[in-house]
Amino acid sequence: MPSTKRKVIVTGFGPFGSHSVNASSVAVRKLKEEGLKNDRVELMVTELPVEYDTVKDSVPQLWKQHEPLLVVHVGVSGIATELTLEQQAHNDGYDKMDVMGKCPQTQCCVEDRDKNCVLVSGIDMERVCTAVNTAGIKVKARVSHDPGRYLCDFSYFSSLHISDRNAAFIHVPPLDMPYTASQLAEGLRVAINKMIEQVADR
Repeated sequence: MPSTKRKVIVTGFGPFGSHSVNASSVAVRKLKEEGLKNDRVELMVTELPVEYDTVKDSVPQLWKQHEPLLVVHVGVSGIATELTLEQQAHNDGYDKMDVMGKCPQTQCCVEDRDKNCVLVSGIDMERVCTAVNTAGIKVKARVSHDPGRYLCDFSYFSSLHISDRNAAFIHVPPLDMPYTASQLAEGLRVAINKMIEQVADR
């Protein structure tokens, strides 16, 4: 019998640059292994390559195919030391080459939106941050308003363009700097469950 649970999709990224092992995908796979521990939803995870063209095609397909309650993109940041909850994303400034040596010709994510458009998630990241920081776990969180103008920002804007009320982005630090994969997964679980509360109660 088909599941009646709404789907929550969590994506990580493949390797790029100095991140031959991308902490985001490792943490997301660990989250899948350990589960969200939430009976209200069905968790799906997938890995996105660090390629603009593929992300531009894949993200809308995920939304269309699965009609998820929530999509959370997870990426690694070499400067992060905690879970970094991104509140917004940008449409322009994508001039950094992906792993295929490409970037968007217009340096924009969505062509039919204003170049300078900034989309803000309807999910209150301050509430999510408080939930993580008061959960009694090792991982701590902070809120950010700049996802970085690379594939992280690009994927986030792609999802916010589709549903700005049901999309989120979380940056994680590299593995063991300072958190293990299991600790990152635990932090993601707390954060995502708090997001689910917000989107499910609307």
